[in-house]
Amino acid sequence: MRMLHTMLRVGNLEESIKFYCDVLGMKLLRQKDYPGGEFTLAFVGYGDESDHTVLELTYNWGVDSYDLGDGYGHIALGVDDIYKTCEQIKAQGGNVVREPGPMKHGSTVIAFITDPTGYKIELIQLGTQGSAKKEDEKATATV
Repeated sequence: MRMLHTMLRVGNLEESIKFYCDVLGMKLLRQKDYPGGEFTLAFVGYGDESDHTVLELTYNWGVDSYDLGDGYGHIALGVDDIYKTCEQIKAQGGNVVREPGPMKHGSTVIAFITDPTGYKIELIQLGTQGSAKKEDEKATATV
């Protein structure tokens, strides 16, 4: 088994596609209207669905906002330079709600942004995650 996609309900499909593609660098992989069900699905991601997990953006026609609830957490994206990434996101009108820096009680460097619907997206500086650091330490110890 492998993860295929995560679905998010969005209030403005065009704005959401623009955010995920233009601000976060994903590609629109496919989009289809379902008139009988009055919804549209758009799949975005960093690579083809055959070998990458993607996001399914679901727009229910006529619904422009959602109560995000308290059960949803966030999507996490690994980035090479979190500080530069956050500056680029802000320059493109994105909303950085937690500036880059080490997480509380740890050394992983993170930041949080929100998409146009209000979903949180965690940015993680690659190589600073706990598991990645442990693997690096194991590799160094065996050399």
